[in-house]
Amino acid sequence: MSKLWLSAFFCLLFTSNLHAQIDLGFEATSYDDESIKTNNNNNSDNTSEGNNFWDKTLSFIYSETDSKPKNDISNEELKQRADSGDVDAQLEIGYKHLYGVDGINIDYKQAFYYYELASRSNNPVALNNMGSLYFNGIGTDVDYDNAVYYFKKAAQHGSSDAALNLVVIILSSDRAFKSADNWQSVYNLLKQAKDTNIYAKYLLGYSYYVGFLVKKDYKKAFQYIKEVADKQYDEAQFVLSSLYIEGKGTTRNYSNAVKYLKQATSQGNKDAIITLADIYAEGSIFKQDIKQAHILYNIATVFGSEYAEKKRDQLERVLKIDDLLSIQASAENFNFTPSQSTNFVKKTFGDSLKIYIDKNLDAAKNVKINY
Repeated sequence: MSKLWLSAFFCLLFTSNLHAQIDLGFEATSYDDESIKTNNNNNSDNTSEGNNFWDKTLSFIYSETDSKPKNDISNEELKQRADSGDVDAQLEIGYKHLYGVDGINIDYKQAFYYYELASRSNNPVALNNMGSLYFNGIGTDVDYDNAVYYFKKAAQHGSSDAALNLVVIILSSDRAFKSADNWQSVYNLLKQAKDTNIYAKYLLGYSYYVGFLVKKDYKKAFQYIKEVADKQYDEAQFVLSSLYIEGKGTTRNYSNAVKYLKQATSQGNKDAIITLADIYAEGSIFKQDIKQAHILYNIATVFGSEYAEKKRDQLERVLKIDDLLSIQASAENFNFTPSQSTNFVKKTFGDSLKIYIDKNLDAAKNVKINY
């Protein structure tokens, strides 16, 4: 199955089958491909909590993995089927116009036209696509109201991707725009999407861990987060290690904590790298390894961690020069191997998913929801 990414502050994921889907994510990502336009609205980088969610730079960018699906019918017949009301054909011809494949030229207005036709049948994929097209102004003007309208409708018709998109929109908005219904919707949508979307499951598990909108429930947090950690998502692996160390939702198990920290570290998770370095340096819950601690602190300094730099420099005082040279070489040659799920999140949501809950913890502290 082919996956094509359209990245912006919100990233769009197309799954290239007859029901091509668009997912909303976070964080701009850069790819070079002259066949896809870039549409930049040069707004401010809105990282402060007081800024409005909509003030973002939007880009239309392209990436591709795997192979495209084969279609046994001609483009002419496909178009005839689409024009006569075949929803699958409408989605497929819309996809081809969007990317300019199989002898069809890129034509965003035609792509929009056929996705809009398919959405009239309340197809959840088409509805979700329409939301993303409106959000990014692809084949139409940017229209956030219409984008939200289509995402809501897609979620109502069972799209877990659209449900997560709406959660993202609410959590990324200024707290002044959040109503009681918005908070209730976040929980309802995560619950709806968790069974088919691992990132929704992770966010719901993290909500139970920190008590976001729900009472803390470490058993549920452990269950959900472990499932996603075992799908090799690095941040879930890091959070799971904390549950093992704290003995929350499970029995305390330092060996398992270190195991998941190693997995997250191998993917380049900065928090895991520093935590594992601390464990090796202290030697209180796992065998002390000063050399390995120094390697990890040295790696973490590349991410700009002043804490790691300070700890690295402290360890250098107790290391011999020969060991130090060998350790530095090991740090320089350390290669990260992020998983598919970790790569996807970084390309679409940024380095962290939990940060969007963390930034809303205070605002939601006294919110009462039904669950």
